[in-house]
Amino acid sequence: MFRLTTPSKLKKAGIVGMNKRNAFYIAHNNPRKNYPRVDDKLLTKKITEEIGIAVPAMIGVARTQYHVKQLKQFLSDVEKFVIKPSKGSGGKGILVVVGRDGEDFVKPSGAIINIKELQHHVSNTLSGLFSLGGKPDVAMIEELVEFSDVFDGFSFEGVPDVRVIQYHGYPVMAMTRLSTRESDGKANLHQGAVGLGIDIATGKTLKAVQHGQPVTHHPDTGRDLSELNIPLWHTLLCLASSCHEVTGLGYLGADIVLDKNKGPLLLELNARPGLAIQIANGVGLELRLKLIEKEINVQRTAEERVNYSMQAFC
Repeated sequence: MFRLTTPSKLKKAGIVGMNKRNAFYIAHNNPRKNYPRVDDKLLTKKITEEIGIAVPAMIGVARTQYHVKQLKQFLSDVEKFVIKPSKGSGGKGILVVVGRDGEDFVKPSGAIINIKELQHHVSNTLSGLFSLGGKPDVAMIEELVEFSDVFDGFSFEGVPDVRVIQYHGYPVMAMTRLSTRESDGKANLHQGAVGLGIDIATGKTLKAVQHGQPVTHHPDTGRDLSELNIPLWHTLLCLASSCHEVTGLGYLGADIVLDKNKGPLLLELNARPGLAIQIANGVGLELRLKLIEKEINVQRTAEERVNYSMQAFC
């Protein structure tokens, strides 16, 4: 865990700050014309499915207020699902439903919401309340992933995910984000989820943080976080790496979930992945990014890039 007090020590440790991320790694490697491929989650799902990347199944899309009125009937036989804004960011506007209580809906926290509250949420989504720039949006309704048994006790309701930051298709750093009661079942660090660093070479977990502070056990379940290791690690990294060609973005975050029956599924992509992943790993990004810069012009497949990273960062 970093206990650094001066800019020179941070630089020596290879810590990438927001200014460096934005002005260099994002500005120089992410063509703005390609941003819609990741900022629009509905478009992301379409273009990744076209090349065979596995994603959670779509139940439907609410595009108009007329669709909002139809939600009661449309969802009458659906017990678990996730509603998310297509152009949202930072986990805003994501509504997770883990069960039903009669005609009402149960959130991961155990809170109950009725159909009118759900319709109001979707209506707000369409109006752009949760979208980037407040622009009108659509509400995606996806099946709730049945996460792998390996996460039992490591996450409170919701669906834990794995974020992989890649540079020109090379995985350079990863962490799993574990939902908590505070985060309301969402794998979002800003909302109180736990970030647990993952060794790129092995899939073994490293350090854990919540609100930027070190933790050793899950705050709700009490599970020892050091006991978690991620299965199908090579497959998961290959899925993340394969997103490079379809997006045309050099600096990219891929959020992946592990379904107990379907294996790794791409949840979403991010052109501006956060930097807290460095704290969860206890390592700065800079040295890894500099190493990959020497490999950018080498022609490799997604699997070959993954193999390179697993050897380079062991």
